[in-house]
Amino acid sequence: MKSANDMAICPQNLSESKKAHRIFVDNKTITFQANDKSLLECLEKANVEVHYHCRDGFCGACRVTLVEGEISYPQGEPLAFIGDGEVLTCCCVPKSDIKLIVE
Repeated sequence: MKSANDMAICPQNLSESKKAHRIFVDNKTITFQANDKSLLECLEKANVEVHYHCRDGFCGACRVTLVEGEISYPQGEPLAFIGDGEVLTCCCVPKSDIKLIVE
């Protein structure tokens, strides 16, 4: 029997989170593609301004509000503090279509 930890690193689960998903932000609809390394990279390609510093989940500068949908952190949970409903765009990927508020 597989544990939850076994499922977290299963290649099938990783590929599920890396498939194309829609991102709704700033009255735009953007598509996250499998070759996008992070949500931040995808937003930058679409000219959505998100502040950032480290790109590794340490500083928290890229924090945005997740209104709807699910994300995952493929490299593990970030070290920076994130509040309820917040995500760090530099180190997460969408697991579904998502809606964001960028301030």
